[in-house]
Amino acid sequence: MSRKMKLKVDFDNTQEKYPITYKMKMLVRRAIEATLDEEQYENPCEVSVTFVDNEGIHALNLQYRGVDRPTDVLSFPLFDYDGTSEEPPVDEWIGILGDIVLSLEQTARQAEEFGHSFERELAFLCVHSMLHLLGYDHETGEEDELEMRRKQTRIMERLGLSVHAEETKGEEHA
Repeated sequence: MSRKMKLKVDFDNTQEKYPITYKMKMLVRRAIEATLDEEQYENPCEVSVTFVDNEGIHALNLQYRGVDRPTDVLSFPLFDYDGTSEEPPVDEWIGILGDIVLSLEQTARQAEEFGHSFERELAFLCVHSMLHLLGYDHETGEEDELEMRRKQTRIMERLGLSVHAEETKGEEHA
């Protein structure tokens, strides 16, 4: 990353299907840092990351979104930030951005389905979720979706985890 930022990432694991390795945690941290760096976010901050299985994320998806099925990642921002103005004020030493909940079971399924590595899918889902924590929302319209996809593509390139040219074209224009 181009600058040193104060970042605290709290990890929790509530699933037993996939071992949580140091390498996996460092990849998640790199994805968070790359997103903050791309967005030029300079405040010290904290992000919580919880690894769950499909059953766990299904329950959360139903409880918080009213969607009765598992999903890949859920984002729980702790403030309403539209991503276009100055950073939200931080009253204490560190600003808590919110929570990321990742289904490792769904991550593995999607990696296989899309024909890329588990690590690439995990990093992508972290980047996607971080953009939500920073106020971006692909569900508010086609222009917002395209903007979010472009940002995801740039950040994944920054991480050295970009997709094939055909996939990138599909991501940017889907």
